[in-house]
Amino acid sequence: MATAIEPDPDPAWQGAFAPDLAAFEAIAARSFAALPEDFRVLCDGIEIRVAEMADDDVLDALSIEDPFELMGLFEGVGLAQGGGEMLSGQMPNRVWLYRRAILDYWCAHEEPLGGVISHVLIHEIGHHFGLSDADMYSLESEVP
Repeated sequence: MATAIEPDPDPAWQGAFAPDLAAFEAIAARSFAALPEDFRVLCDGIEIRVAEMADDDVLDALSIEDPFELMGLFEGVGLAQGGGEMLSGQMPNRVWLYRRAILDYWCAHEEPLGGVISHVLIHEIGHHFGLSDADMYSLESEVP
């Protein structure tokens, strides 16, 4: 027995598309800008990159079979591991945001996309600083 489908209360969704990489990068930039200033200042030198999905080498190194399980990644030498000063030939510290995995999570949960991106940013940058889960949770509570 089929159930009646209610009309969409917000017709704006009828023409909506998932953000492409450029739009996603813009959302990520706004999400980063909304983080507390004292936290952002400490992020000097960390590159924030967006990719569709983690590549196979990353997934293999982390023993992850399903690429949708990895929404972000900190790559580099964090402050907690003595990475406060760049050495010659060292790659810059990076935070990767994986668009498709984040969108998949967003579709399955009742959170704004910017909030999901902020959560992933805080978590991955938190790895750079060596923050505990409690520290990251506290920081997330400061984000509008």
